[in-house]
Amino acid sequence: MNILVTGANGQLGSELRTCAASSRHTWHFTDVAELDISDPQAVTHFTEEHQIGAIVNCAAYTNVDAAEDEPELADKINHLAVKHLADAAKVVDATLFHVSTDYVFGGTAQNTPLREEDRTSPLGAYGQTKLAGEEAVRASGCKHLVIRTAWLYSPYGKNFLKTMLRLTSEKETLRVVFDQIGTPTYAADLARFIVERIENRDFTGHEGTYHFSNEGVCSWYDFAHEINRMAGHKCHVTPCRSDEYPTRAERPAFSVLDKSKIKNIFHITVPHWTISLEKCLKEIF
Repeated sequence: MNILVTGANGQLGSELRTCAASSRHTWHFTDVAELDISDPQAVTHFTEEHQIGAIVNCAAYTNVDAAEDEPELADKINHLAVKHLADAAKVVDATLFHVSTDYVFGGTAQNTPLREEDRTSPLGAYGQTKLAGEEAVRASGCKHLVIRTAWLYSPYGKNFLKTMLRLTSEKETLRVVFDQIGTPTYAADLARFIVERIENRDFTGHEGTYHFSNEGVCSWYDFAHEINRMAGHKCHVTPCRSDEYPTRAERPAFSVLDKSKIKNIFHITVPHWTISLEKCLKEIF
């Protein structure tokens, strides 16, 4: 099978390269220089020319705050480009693996993990455009797996982990919000799940929407505290409220994803976030 990966230079795309290194299939790793997914003709031509059987869309506009000032650009990448991929997948009868986000939920304070069928209510342009992308996939009629994830980190690119490693090595004290609750996700764990599905071909007949993050629950403060501790840094990390650290876009207060569906259908075990964090730090160091 021929597989197209978009956004291949990002966190998840980079991990997919590693996980698929010994695959028996042919993987085409592309970023904007190789394939502009905002160009529907280019997408259709690529999928037809290479006889693509599966598409893994890792491309996204992920700057949550900047999206408030650039909603059209965010929509172009998170919504319209996704529609082009879905339409092309429908034409060539490929399955689209589309990576989405916990930001499609409003994240009002609660204590029950969010299920796939729970009501979506994004707070800002980033979540709104990602939800529009999901809806475009479903409306296209293509075979698909929409996989919502959260708090993604890896040794690649810009992410919370790498920012905290830098700040806790430079500062004596650091304040991090403790009233936003979720679960970190090691990009390598999600990449491994996707590659295993493609290798096993067990996604056929199980199309739909799924949640994937690591196990466990924490705040950004808890995450930062563990990063500081595991890295052996001496920074004093303290909690603060979100209103003490205002941002351009509002963040979900609670966006823990319920992973029961994906675990039951694909018979997988998901690592706890602290275990995966330790693995990622070993990779970095």
